[in-house]
This record gives sequence, structure tokens and C-alpha cells, in this order.
Amino acid sequence: MAAPESSRRLEELPGFRRRFRITPAPGRVQSEVEDDYHCMSVIVQHDGAIATGIEAEMRRVPWTTCPGAPEQLRQTFTGVALAAFAARGQQHANCTHLHALAVLAAAHAVDAAPLVYDILVSDPVDGRRRAELRGGGNTILGWTEAGLRIIEPEELAGLRLDQLRPWIDELDPRRQEAARLLRWGNMMANGRIIPLEQQSDATRMPPGCYTFQPHRAAQAKRVGVIRDFSGGAGQPLDDYEPAS
Repeated sequence: MAAPESSRRLEELPGFRRRFRITPAPGRVQSEVEDDYHCMSVIVQHDGAIATGIEAEMRRVPWTTCPGAPEQLRQTFTGVALAAFAARGQQHANCTHLHALAVLAAAHAVDAAPLVYDILVSDPVDGRRRAELRGGGNTILGWTEAGLRIIEPEELAGLRLDQLRPWIDELDPRRQEAARLLRWGNMMANGRIIPLEQQSDATRMPPGCYTFQPHRAAQAKRVGVIRDFSGGAGQPLDDYEPAS
């Protein structure tokens, strides 16, 4: 008899998978993300303090308009101090995924070693989802939610994911980063339970990113391959090596 899903390890459950990988090197840092819907990378060239160049590659995207976003990213961050990336703003004018990759790259540009974050969010079981962010195989942060409202841990119980900012702001910088990425991944996991036809009209989306700006949304068409990494067909970013 199979073990009940509530007792199975999170990595054994079907659900959303997302991996970030940040690889620093002299004068440059690369950050990458892959999940069910996206595969992208950003390289920030720098002199130790200022971004001297921005390169972006969109390997797998959900909309026909997404490939125009790298130029917007270059305009947003070229010449900006690495320490000022997070405060630069303009997130809604950019692809939110490329923007997040650029901010992560700047934050870890002079790290001594690569960094990998894995986000795992189970599909609902009796309405509940388990979500964890892991680094180096260890759980850094995790919670259980139902309907995007946290049930566990007790300190967060009752809060919706969109109500976590005051709590996040009180954390140390590393845990702030982890909490933001986990919250975002947890919300993106909702795409697995919403029929694709309900996600395929960009004009119905709030203008929160490059593609969903009104003048582009009318032309945007849903494209791309959706991968289920919880089905045993490898893990995010397995097919890509960091740039040498």
C-alpha cells in the first residue's frame, strides 16, 4: 500500500519545481532560472561596483512578446551600481523573471562560490500545499498553505502570501531573499491548477510585467513548452551548464 501523501517527502509529491543558480566569476556573474514555464539566464558584467553590461537569454518563455524583454533589461541596469539594483525599480516594465535574475546576480556578484536555490511546492492535497526553499540540499524556509493562506508555521498562520511583506522586512538579508523567492514560487505554482485556457488571454492580466503592459498584451499569444519536473524527467537547469 502506498504511503499517504501527507507522510511522503516533498520531493516525492507531484508539484511545481523551480531552480535558481547564481555563478560568480571575475568581472561577471550569471544567474539562471528554470521552472515549469520558464528557462532564462542573465549575465551581469561589472567592474566590482558598477554594471558595465547586461546580457539576457530567454530559452523557454510562455508568450510571443517575451523575447523583446532583454533590451528593456539592458536599459534598466546598464551603468547602475550593483548595490543599487534592488532599489532601481522598473520591475513592471521588465520581464519580472529577468528582473529578479539581475537583482540576484548583483547581490551575489562577488560571492566566493556559486549558489543554488531549489523551490518545491506540492500540488494541493485536501486543499493544502507544502512549499520549501532549499539551498545545498538543506531546507532554508518552508510553510504549508491553503488557498494562498499560510497554515503552518504558527508564527505565520492566517496570513495570506500577499501579506508577508512586514514579516519579510524584519528578516536578515539572506532570509529575506529566501522568503521573497519562496512566496513568489508558491504563487506561481497556482498555474498548475488553473486550466491553461484561463491563463492564455494576456489582456486579462494585471500590468505587472513586460508582456502584460496594455500595448503589448493585445498582441501576446501563449506559446512555449510546459515541463513537469516532478514527473521524473530530470530537474530544472539540468540541461544547461553555467557560462564559462
